[in-house]
Amino acid sequence: MPTNILMPALSPTMEKGNLTRWLKKEGDKIKSGDVIAEIETDKATMEYEAVDDGTLAQIVVPEGTKDVAVNSVIAVLAGEGEDVKAAASAAKSVPQAAPKPASAPAPKPGVGKPAPAVAPSGPIASSAEAPAQRGGNRIFSSPLARRLANEAGLDLTRVQGSGPHGRVIARDVEAAKSAKGLRAPGVVPAGGAIIGQTMSDAQVRLLYEEGSYELVPHDSMRRTIAQRLTASIQTIPHFYETMDCDIGRLTAAREEINATAPKNKDGKPAYKLSVNDFVIKALALALQRVPDTNVSWTELGMLKHKHSDIGVAVALPGGLITPIVRHAETKSLSAISNEMRDLAARARARKLKPQEYQGGTSSVSNLGMYGIKDFTAVINPPQSTLLAVGAGEERAVVRNGQLAVATIMSVTLSCDHRAVDGALGAELIREFKTLIENPVMMVV
Repeated sequence: MPTNILMPALSPTMEKGNLTRWLKKEGDKIKSGDVIAEIETDKATMEYEAVDDGTLAQIVVPEGTKDVAVNSVIAVLAGEGEDVKAAASAAKSVPQAAPKPASAPAPKPGVGKPAPAVAPSGPIASSAEAPAQRGGNRIFSSPLARRLANEAGLDLTRVQGSGPHGRVIARDVEAAKSAKGLRAPGVVPAGGAIIGQTMSDAQVRLLYEEGSYELVPHDSMRRTIAQRLTASIQTIPHFYETMDCDIGRLTAAREEINATAPKNKDGKPAYKLSVNDFVIKALALALQRVPDTNVSWTELGMLKHKHSDIGVAVALPGGLITPIVRHAETKSLSAISNEMRDLAARARARKLKPQEYQGGTSSVSNLGMYGIKDFTAVINPPQSTLLAVGAGEERAVVRNGQLAVATIMSVTLSCDHRAVDGALGAELIREFKTLIENPVMMVV
């Protein structure tokens, strides 16, 4: 019996993946452990190893196919002694994964119906010739056209009718769903939809003139980021605490450490510390000092973590990823610096393994290099805290009643109120401030 090769689940949250490249071709002999394909997930491109020996009889899903569902058949393997042609013939009856659609499909009737862009001004009669009222404009339409427009969230005043006397009929509504046959935008209510309801794709497109935009389909990373962060902000009760930190001692220590760093064989410094390396270390130690904040919420109970595994947001084209420095509280600043340099490089090349970016007990998001003074960030589940770091800048401060200039860095702690209360979060950010302002405490 030929063996079906299935689309693997390369992470616990993976539902679909892109089959980037086949490294074997039909007719090739394969041994267990051979790398046969490259699979792109939302975060990384990973190698797919064969489990069984045999001959690659048929490639069902060609390379370059996007959004291939997990556990769908991507190829067929003929076992030792099996007829390869027979196995390939059997593969033809296996359904292939559907390619990624160029645009979102129109909403299905009765499922997640969006509200109409403008509410009717009065009851709609049942007569086939009854008019639909839209903001005082009298639009003749069929009952079916009105129902389809209502389900798609379309404003009938913008639909060009092709029926008798300009009457809007079903085919006009269907054409309008793809932004065809639309009149120029008129007055649109604030938000384009009823408050509290999300606008449908069709409603958004109707706000813009046809041909004035380009539809760029989302890749798997962008979709996953949207889903996870939407779920985070909707299900986690966030609150925020901000504190200013004087990093004058830190910057002086950093310059001295980097200036005296030993050289390797190539004559290059063995390490080069950044402010972010100090931030990672300080947060890791602060979590150890306030262990009740080093937790993850579950319905059955709180997970109290023994180590500080710190995720660090790394920007990628079209998204971001958060590689994790494990046991950061036990590592030296130079070790953290070199590890982060390696993780960031492999993250940008999409070569991270799932265990290198999944989990973690807290995270750091630093936008200081972009000149951002302060900001709030969305927690990355299942973590309970996230530290948003702004730029270090010279500011006027008062010391001993005298005006002075100091290098100040603002940080904002995002907390999951289910797991971390206000006073507890304040303890954590206070400990962070103590450590970051006295960097010598991080090396003893």
